[in-house]
Amino acid sequence: MRNLLSTGPQVTRRLFRRLTAVLLPLLLMLALLPQPARAEGIEIRRALVEATDDGYRLSATYGFELSHEMEEALQYGRTLYFYTEIEFTRPRWYWFDEKAITARQPVTLSYNVLTRQYNVAVGGSVHQSFSSLDDALFLIRRPNRWLVAPRGALKAGETYNVKLSMGLDPNYVPKPLKVNALNNSEWRLVSDKKSFLYKAE
Repeated sequence: MRNLLSTGPQVTRRLFRRLTAVLLPLLLMLALLPQPARAEGIEIRRALVEATDDGYRLSATYGFELSHEMEEALQYGRTLYFYTEIEFTRPRWYWFDEKAITARQPVTLSYNVLTRQYNVAVGGSVHQSFSSLDDALFLIRRPNRWLVAPRGALKAGETYNVKLSMGLDPNYVPKPLKVNALNNSEWRLVSDKKSFLYKAE
């Protein structure tokens, strides 16, 4: 009995060492396996409002990647709907903030199987075709300057709070994919709201 008790801890230590020797390499192999690409969000890398002759334009660049599921949906003829939203408000001490400008710009990305072209439509009017997905995404990540409001929409000399956001519009996800899109992080692609000040010219 004394021998059995004395060897108990030694047996336990031996078993632990053997299990560690087997499990540790397996865990390392799992960690090194390639992980599926995920849509982790959109980064607003640059945002600048400029006063031009025809009005106020937004110059912005975005950083994001499509998930594997989004790319696959494109290949099967699904259209991806993006949006950019911007809001200008002016603080007032005596009342609620004044909402001077609220604008939304839709952008669609689709793939034509017959022509093997990726198509980008900005604001429903500007259509461009590209031979590669990277080229199409370049236009969405670095869009042309967007006219958000005409001259006179802002009061010259006043400072406005600007809020900008960009993302994949869940309202336009095809019905068969909608449940998956709402519950799957690979279908959630949206930026945090970027806030900055703009003094109207």
